[in-house]
Amino acid sequence: MRNTTHYLPKDLIAMLKKQHYALFGHSAVKLCHWTKMSLRGKGVCYKQKFYGINSHRCLQMTPAVAWCQQKCIFCWRPLITIGPTMFIFDEPREIVEKSIVMQRVLLSGFGSIKKEIGEDKLLEANNPNQVAISLSGEPTIYPLIDELIEEYKKRNFTTFLVTNGMNPHLLERVKPTQLYLSVESTDKKTHMKINNPIIENSWEKLNESIDIFKDLRIRKVIRITAIEGYNIDKAKDFAKIVDRANPEFVEVKAYMHVGYSRERLKEHNMPSFEKIKSLAEEIVKYSENYFLADYSKDSRVVLLVRKDLKGKDLTINNSRLVV
Repeated sequence: MRNTTHYLPKDLIAMLKKQHYALFGHSAVKLCHWTKMSLRGKGVCYKQKFYGINSHRCLQMTPAVAWCQQKCIFCWRPLITIGPTMFIFDEPREIVEKSIVMQRVLLSGFGSIKKEIGEDKLLEANNPNQVAISLSGEPTIYPLIDELIEEYKKRNFTTFLVTNGMNPHLLERVKPTQLYLSVESTDKKTHMKINNPIIENSWEKLNESIDIFKDLRIRKVIRITAIEGYNIDKAKDFAKIVDRANPEFVEVKAYMHVGYSRERLKEHNMPSFEKIKSLAEEIVKYSENYFLADYSKDSRVVLLVRKDLKGKDLTINNSRLVV
């Protein structure tokens, strides 16, 4: 594995380290807020509530920490991108093994409160079994993303992959436990305003991904990040996109006024939970193929589930949909 300085400029490395990213090569790990909260017994991620994963055993990572095709205004990361293509890269097995090591390094500080956490729970955290491949950058820019997922699967990891849809040709290759497609815009003008692409034909690529989505034989989620003043009044149009994509789940989530997004948006752009719930209910009304299944007020997110799945166990470990 090459040194991080082979891929990233020193000033960017310094910035990311200051924000507690554990960097290795072109990849990174960072402890999720909800992993830390779960360890302290102060709450869990909405993914635990919705899908049954354990927040304290979740590893949040990216194989492309500074590569993306967009500079989304709602992104809480610094919008410093090396570009939309990666030419030199590390091997998947190396990345997986190093990510687990770096997670343990980041967790080492919790040893001082082992009694508060519980020895068994801290030991479980040091042996993660769930990976959220998102964190920063666009993970599908890493050319071996499908092999990376398979390497995690070999170690019995549940794999969540989040993509912006700018690499539609890869969607048929990747087989995570659950695939997320981020959709914030319902028309090209709004897409250019919110997602701020740095590549050509980005709107067309997103639509190609939406059309591919419906035929993928894996668990799928459309994630809608709602921003006050930009897209929160687009329920009817979002419903049309959801019906086209036909995912098992839809997560309607509020933009959160945190991190570097505060340099681009104002606090009033962050919708209340009530507005998120109202948007989700409107999508249900216009779609008629989904029902409101659950929500998390703390995370300002509402879960919609396709009607043909009503009554089925949708948790990760027991779901018939697991591939």
